[in-house]
Amino acid sequence: MTITLYDCATAPSPRRARILLAEKGVAHDTVQVDLKTGEQLGAAYRQLNPQCTVPALRTDEGVVLADNAAITAWLEARYPQPPLLGVSPEDKAEIASWNWRVEFDGLLPIAEALRNGSPAMANRALPGPVDYAQIPELAQRGQARVQQFFATLDARLTGREFIAAGQFSIADITAVVAVDFARVVKIRADERFPNVQRWRAAMALRPSMSL
Repeated sequence: MTITLYDCATAPSPRRARILLAEKGVAHDTVQVDLKTGEQLGAAYRQLNPQCTVPALRTDEGVVLADNAAITAWLEARYPQPPLLGVSPEDKAEIASWNWRVEFDGLLPIAEALRNGSPAMANRALPGPVDYAQIPELAQRGQARVQQFFATLDARLTGREFIAAGQFSIADITAVVAVDFARVVKIRADERFPNVQRWRAAMALRPSMSL
């Protein structure tokens, strides 16, 4: 059986999986899931992934991994080279910590700002099978948190080529996706964040980042 990625070319979460697969050099098939038409909520996809989210990865043994955490853990264990979660205990801890910070302080508030502020996402304030009403105050808070995330990331990248443990890692992948995704809430790595600009330009030289 072939590895299959259930993807959506315009969404940030599956982009993380695409970059990871490319960095690992893992051959796979791709099935596009149309989020605009709500395909992820249909019976066929719901049977594959009851969370009704992308990405999902079906392994060559037929196991379906329904989120980025599971996909990353499986790929690192199955294809350990190049190591993207660190090698030494200290490096693993530092990379895990920064990857979590980027998710919590970056991706989450961007999603808060978008999902609670966009008329197109009325009643879809959270991904998944359950509809939730928007909370406008969360959109405002999300905008403030994203600004703080950029400032924190810029400070972290002072004098550093990579975010964690002196090596390219899953933390850099997650952060690239977060920085690029922030454009949907009109926040960019402008001249206020020179270290983020430098780092993002360096990341752009990696072929995987064009995915």
